[in-house]
Order: sequence, then structure tokens, then C-alpha cells
Amino acid sequence: MAGGEVKKTVVPNGGREARAVKVGEGEDRETWGKKVDFLLSVIGFAVDLANVWRFPYLCYKNGGGAFLVPYCVMLVLGGIPLFFMELALGQYNRKGAITCWGRLVPLFKGVGFQVVCIAFYVDFFYNVILAWSLRFFFASFTTALPWTNCGNEWNTPNCREIGSQVTVAETWTNITPSTSSSSSIFFHDNTTNTTASLDSMEMALTPNKTTSPAEEYWTRVVLQSQESGGLSDLGIIKWDLALCLLAVYVICYFSLWKGISTSGKVVWFTAVFPYVVLFILLIRGVTLPGAAEGIRYYLKPDFSKIWVAEVWVDAATQIFFSLGPGFGVLLAFASYNKFHNNVYKDAMATSLINCCTSFVSGFVIFSVLGYMSNKSGKPINEVVEEGPGLVFVVYPEAIATMPGSTFWAIIFFMMLLTLGLDSSFGGSEAVITALSDEFPIIGRNRKTFVAILFSVDFFVGLACCTQGGFYVFTVLDRYAAGYSILFAVFCEAIAVSWIYGIDRLRDDIREMIGFAPGVYWRTCLKFFAPAFIGVIIVYGLIAYKPLSADDPEKYPWWTDLIGWGMAGSSMIMIPFVAIYKIIKVPGPASFSQRIKTLTTPWRDQQVSVGNGVRSEANQIMLNSDTPAPDQV
Repeated sequence: MAGGEVKKTVVPNGGREARAVKVGEGEDRETWGKKVDFLLSVIGFAVDLANVWRFPYLCYKNGGGAFLVPYCVMLVLGGIPLFFMELALGQYNRKGAITCWGRLVPLFKGVGFQVVCIAFYVDFFYNVILAWSLRFFFASFTTALPWTNCGNEWNTPNCREIGSQVTVAETWTNITPSTSSSSSIFFHDNTTNTTASLDSMEMALTPNKTTSPAEEYWTRVVLQSQESGGLSDLGIIKWDLALCLLAVYVICYFSLWKGISTSGKVVWFTAVFPYVVLFILLIRGVTLPGAAEGIRYYLKPDFSKIWVAEVWVDAATQIFFSLGPGFGVLLAFASYNKFHNNVYKDAMATSLINCCTSFVSGFVIFSVLGYMSNKSGKPINEVVEEGPGLVFVVYPEAIATMPGSTFWAIIFFMMLLTLGLDSSFGGSEAVITALSDEFPIIGRNRKTFVAILFSVDFFVGLACCTQGGFYVFTVLDRYAAGYSILFAVFCEAIAVSWIYGIDRLRDDIREMIGFAPGVYWRTCLKFFAPAFIGVIIVYGLIAYKPLSADDPEKYPWWTDLIGWGMAGSSMIMIPFVAIYKIIKVPGPASFSQRIKTLTTPWRDQQVSVGNGVRSEANQIMLNSDTPAPDQV
């Protein structure tokens, strides 16, 4: 719906609560240049690094092909309904998260503030992953990848190349003392022709404990974590990472500074390129020796796992964080749609594309893991990893052994960069749109605000670019958007289904697309979706283990206090804003009257004028192309 449409039809209120003029009336809101700009933006946000480094591992860990059963069940009962709900709410209200929730259920306006806080916190560390990818990307422009062998100055005596059968015990038979004028003792490794100081050998030498060149490049060169003692000793800023992080924010700035008119064009590359590379890597992967065995490990069904509760929780968690409801991104993107856009088809198409991408990524990853197993002589369960270890250690290590390794490394890390950029665009746009809609002065000065926002993100992100930055990254990753985002979406599901009303939502959707969601959608949103989120929260709290318990030396006792403080600072927005709204209700009113006022949708409380006709409490004003209630 264009902002200037004002032609209205006035119809009596047929028993339902008064509904005022369309929420977006009179607004001159920008819309997507093309429908595909919106679709690519949503797909790019939903399809991120987790599709590559988390889903394949979960599938392998939780019964292979059998994991697809709980995964699909959770997708159908919880994932797609929540995804559709958020897109529909954004398109109907045509506002960012803060204003949208202030209009849906004013009492829950704090949900909007919370999701903005979460998106802001996530930017602190998410773009650091892109900086790591960019660092590897630049390092790949060489005839021999630097993580190919153990003959580098940063390697330790524990380093062993793929296929080497030499154990650590045997390693020391190849090491002879080297003279030095200093008091330190130096050793020369005759196997790798490298010299190292005993003082610098921080790695414990235990039988059969070896490291790969790729692992040492990641930890000792890119991160330099050996120079940090943990969170209490972060060391110095690594300026190569800091410059890469700066480059990422420069890319983000010039992609978002003018709004969707620029980001909608950038995603044509950043959303499509990863699929081109995935296809190329898939063809290359399945032709490698050992690939079939890796794929067998990926898909071999173990149906006994279906009866394990943790498997269902893993499926629900992966669905939720992959599709991304609750971050305010889907609301923001959908708010730029035309009012009568078929958001139902969009939700179905984009959510299914996201899940299919996860499934195909498993073939790309496990074909290479099978090759690694074949090459190294290790079983696959000793090769497989998840998270950063997979994309910055295991996969680069495999690439280094392939003919044309430079080419494969360049396109792989370019794929990681573009996968992450789309999601970064989405998170930032959620913050910008929400604040611009709530505070118009920000929208009028968008370029300046985006520059300030990214400057703050960059300077905070520098903490992750220190020698101990990975520890900071781990804390942020654990607490910035874990329980807090689950809490926000749980409140969303309750507020929409039980306060705003599932029938009202049904009518809103029918008003937009011409037909209403059926019983399945209403049942899922009212019952299964809140239960879906509730189970993840409860199970997560039961299985919760503090970071400080894993490694007290690296993560002191106060680590988890900081983490929960950050999570709590966003969650407190919901009760804080609710209390503020209750106090600020105008005029003398009892507590129950205040609650009733704040649980009445904003548009039901409005009086507006259209074509010279004033809408009163017992009238509804509709667009001329929208049928009256008795015609539906």
C-alpha cells in the first residue's frame, strides 16, 4: 500500500471491537524496488553461517537421516508459523519492531526495545566472524596456502601434517638442543626443520596429542590466543583483524546508508553468490576419494535417537535460530512491502529454501570430511567439528591438500563472507528501522545515525580483535542472543495469540492477501508456537553450564555475571516499559482500566479522517479495494 492512499469505505462495526483507519494511512513509506529484492534479503538473512557449520553437525550427531524427522516436525509446528507471523505483522503494520509492538499490544512495547537491544549486541561479535573470513580470504592469495605445512615460524613441535603417523613421543626423538647465548633453551625439530623455544611451548605434550598446520595457523597466527591468559588478560589488539573488521563495517555502511534502495541491490550478489559456491563445492566434494563414506555418516539413520529428548530440543533450537524470528529483522524487511503483497507465499518459499540449504550444505561439508578421514587415516568422528573450528580449521585443512587449493580457498572464504554479510545487514536494518520509525529524527538523518551506530559497534568489536578476543567472542555468543531472544519470542507468541487475538490476526492477514489462515496456522500459533519456545527455554536452563565451569582459568567467576548482566539488560526492557506505560496512562484510572487500555491495539483507540468522513468508535474505515467484513 502506498503511503498516500486515502480513498476509504465506512462500514458499521458488526459487533467486533472498533477498528480505526489502516495503520499505514498517510505514511509515505519506501517500498522494495522489486519483489525479488525482499525475497533475497529475507533468504540472505535466514541463510547464514549456521546453515554451514551447525546443521550438518547436528544431523550427524543426532541420528543422521533420522534427525530429519524431529527437524521437519519442529519446522512445521513452530518454525514456519512463527516466521509467517512475524512477516505478516511487519507487512500489516508497516513499522519497525518498537512501533509495531507499541501498536499491537501497547503493554508489550518493551518487546520491540528488547529485540533492538539484542540485535545491537549481536553486531558486536557477529561481524568479527566476517573479519576472520576476510583475514583468511586475503591470506589465500598465495601460491602455497600458509596453513599447508608445519615448516613455518609459528608452528610448534606438536604440528603434524595430514597423513603423518608420527606421534608426539616419536616427535621428541627428532628434536635436538640448539645453542643460544640466552638463558632460554631452544630445540630444533629435524622433522619439520623448525626451531622453537621451550619457554614458548605452551602446549601440553601428551602421547598422541598433535595439531595440524591449519589449527596452529588459526590459533597461533590469526587469533594469537597463545599470548592471552583468558578474559583477564586480553593482550594487545591485532591490527590485521581490526583492519578487516573496519573493512566489514565500511561494506555494511555503504550497503545500508540509503536504506533498502541500496541494500536491496547488494543482496543480488551477497545472497546469490553463496549458492553458486555451494554448488561448485558440492560437485568438487562428491568427486573426492572418501566422500561417499562421509555422506554415509551424515545420512545413516539411527532411529533410536528419535526417542531422545535432547534430539528434539536440538531440532527446535536449530529451526528457531536458523529462521530467525524475534530479531526484528523480518518485521523490518516486511514493513517495506506493499500492503497486498502475498506474504504467505513469501514465508513458505523463503523458509523452505533456508532449510533445504542447510540440508545441501551437509553434503558439501561431509563429503570433504570423508575425504579428510580418507587422507588422514582417522575415523570421521575424530575429524568432524562444528562452529568456527569447522570453517576455519577442518575445511581449510582439506582445501590445502586439493589441487588448485588457492582457488578453492578464495571462493570458500568469499562464500563465508557473503553468507555473513546478509545476516549482518538484516540485524543492522532491524535496529535502524525500529529506531527510525519510533524516533523520526533518526530517520531524517539516517546516514549520520548509521555512521554512529557502526562506529560504536566497531570500537566495541575491537575487544574481539585482541589476542584474547576469542574469549570475548565466546561470552558474547553465549549470552547476547541466547535466552534473551527466546524470552522475547515467547512474549511475542503469547501477546499475539492470546492478547492481540488470533482471530484479529487472521482478519488482518485476510485483509492483506484475500484469504485467512486455516485451522492449522491458528492452532500452531496459539498453542504449538508458545510451547515450542517454552520447551527450548526450560530444557536450556536445565542443561545450563556456566562458562567459568568449563575453564575457570580462561573464564573467571565473574564471566557469567557479565554475561547474564548483558542478557538481563535486554530482557528487563519488557517489564520496565510495561510499568512505565501503566504509570503514564492519562487521566484517573484504576489498575484494571489501565491494563485494559494497554492491551487494546493502538488503531482501535484512534479517531481519523478520510475523504471528509470521520471514523467513530462504532465505525471501520477500509481501503476501497478491501471488502467489508460481511463480504468476506
